[in-house]
Amino acid sequence: MRDTLDKAPEPLGAEDGKLATASKRRKAGRGVIVALQVATFVMLVAIWQALSVQQILDPFFFSRPSDIALRLWEWLTTGFIWEHLATTLIEAFLAFAIGTVIGVGFGLAFARVDLLAAVFDPYIRILNALPRVILAPIFLLWFGLGIASKVALGVTLVFFVVFFNTYQGVREVDLVILNNARMLQATDHQLLRHVYLPSAMAWIFSSLHTSIGFALVGAVVGEYLGSARGIGYVVAQSEGVFDTTGVFAGLLLTSAVVLCVDLGIERLERYLLRWRPRA
Repeated sequence: MRDTLDKAPEPLGAEDGKLATASKRRKAGRGVIVALQVATFVMLVAIWQALSVQQILDPFFFSRPSDIALRLWEWLTTGFIWEHLATTLIEAFLAFAIGTVIGVGFGLAFARVDLLAAVFDPYIRILNALPRVILAPIFLLWFGLGIASKVALGVTLVFFVVFFNTYQGVREVDLVILNNARMLQATDHQLLRHVYLPSAMAWIFSSLHTSIGFALVGAVVGEYLGSARGIGYVVAQSEGVFDTTGVFAGLLLTSAVVLCVDLGIERLERYLLRWRPRA
């Protein structure tokens, strides 16, 4: 009690000042992080370029960043890459969307119905243990060289990531909140909307950051094994003529696309989860 009385009350607006200062620190910290990320990238590219110029790294096997940049510029300005990029993005988007919807649906169902989870648990583990690369030729036989085989491969990569995160997110729901909602006679639909989904949302978005990369990997690998267009097809053609510049250019373009989509998912996550307290 004495300690409490001895403490002088903070003036009005002090808390707002602290929040503003913390916000400034976060913004400054974010700017420093971005600057360091860019500086690291520039440094790595400069080292790669220098080693290639000095012939320490053989340009035939490792190419040069300058040559890769010129190849990307040529692809973009001539329009050569746009059709292939559009094909890959369509396949990746379909795989991402279908795998996410199925993964969230099955994750919610298995987390809420214990019998269902107990019966199908060994089958889920077996399917998850199957190497996806081995499935790619099978999907090519089943669905042909078109878009369906690439989407199917991407779905198998996305589904399990989203499924396990959704399942764990629902299982980790706060029992106090859940019991309070039940005491207030919340229906199953209300529990799903106001308790289970908000609890699992952070887990789901965490899986989406990984899933978008897997969806693109599934599309590119499927195109690499057999297709007439797409980024994977371009990489395969470049590899066939020992064009390492084309291979690295295709890989760099794929990485840039994943990074841009991931930033979009991060913004969506911040908007939908704006109710969460932030440190």
